[in-house]
Amino acid sequence: MKKIKTRDRILNTSLALFNSAGEPNVTTLLISDEMDISPGNLYYHFKSKGDIVEELFAVFEEEMLDLLAVPEDADISLDQLGFFLHMLFEAVARYRFIYQDLVNVLSRYDQLQGRFRKILKKKTGAFELICGSFRRQGMMEIEAETLSALCEQLTLTSCYWSSFDSLSHLNDRESVDPGRGVYQMIQLITPYLASDEQMQAMMMSRDYL
Repeated sequence: MKKIKTRDRILNTSLALFNSAGEPNVTTLLISDEMDISPGNLYYHFKSKGDIVEELFAVFEEEMLDLLAVPEDADISLDQLGFFLHMLFEAVARYRFIYQDLVNVLSRYDQLQGRFRKILKKKTGAFELICGSFRRQGMMEIEAETLSALCEQLTLTSCYWSSFDSLSHLNDRESVDPGRGVYQMIQLITPYLASDEQMQAMMMSRDYL
């Protein structure tokens, strides 16, 4: 049990440091110092910082793929959309070191590039299924070409909102506000909703500010 607990502590401490300082600025020595353990103890569990990054990414990947598994034939409500976006941005906030240093991280850990592209594809597919459900229910009016562009914009916003939000508090990377990201996503969708749903979406979005 002691080894399992130490391994989990290493992952939790590394994630906190990556999020607060930026993954490129964190070394294994800093992680071991933060935990008050010897570097040898850390290396017993992880041979390199890259191994830690990969294991954290695997946890993130599993969580995201589970979240993005939107049923193809479900009648999705606006409340369910709000819950989905809330969960999505909470996950992004928990693993924000990936998003805030996205190009840097993926360029140095090229084994993660294909896996992240799969997540991007799943995100776009999830938004397409949600909007498709809205169209079937008469909640949304949008042409196919515009729908494709909207879903791509939703994917972009979900990926880069964390970096954009960080620009307002560069000296405090601990300050994160997933709710503002949810608000922006709902605002992107609202113009294409039917009038009744637009009112509901506007009221719902304000709860995230």
